[in-house]
Formats: sequence, structure tokens, C-alpha cells
Amino acid sequence: MGSTRARGRRAENTDFTCGYCLTPVPANTDGHYRNHCPWCLWSLHVDELPGDRASTCRELMEPVGLVEKSGKGWQVVHRCTACGHHQPNRLVRDGAAPDDLDLVLRLPWL
Repeated sequence: MGSTRARGRRAENTDFTCGYCLTPVPANTDGHYRNHCPWCLWSLHVDELPGDRASTCRELMEPVGLVEKSGKGWQVVHRCTACGHHQPNRLVRDGAAPDDLDLVLRLPWL
């Protein structure tokens, strides 16, 4: 039997409907957790630190740019439309619904 954190993390990798474009988004199948829509790149402010699900804000996060992080590759930077919190998020390159690379490449490098 896994830890509570492991069970919670598995539960987070589920289908959801994008809060911005309202498109149904499938769970990620590449071994990582999806936290943004692959078609519009918008996210939801649910974390204070990556993966902690500790934010009470829960507002939409706009994709504002790209960064490259050692060991994680390119990441989309999201900014919360309510509180301004910035959060980099790993790109989804494989699986059932990879991120729209054309849309990703339109973002400025930060």
C-alpha cells in the first residue's frame, strides 16, 4: 500500500475541463502530471510550490512565457490572473494530448 502522498498524486492525474477554453483535457500518459490545457496552455492556480496543491486562490493562470530549466527542459510560465503568482510548468511533449508546440513557440522567452 502506497503513502497518502502517492495516492493523492495518482488521484491528481485525472481528466479535467479547461477553465479557460472549456475543452475536455485527458489525463497525461507520459508519466508526469498535467496541470495545464494542451490546446490553450492556460492553467489553474492550485499550487504554491510545484505539486503541493496548497493554494486557496484557484483562479485562472495565463501562459506568459517560456523558460528552460536544467533537468526539466522547456517550461511554460503561468501568471495568476487574480494574485499575480508566477509558476513554471513542464511541457507535455508525449502521450495522448501533447502541448500545441506552435502555441508554445509563440510565447516569449523569459
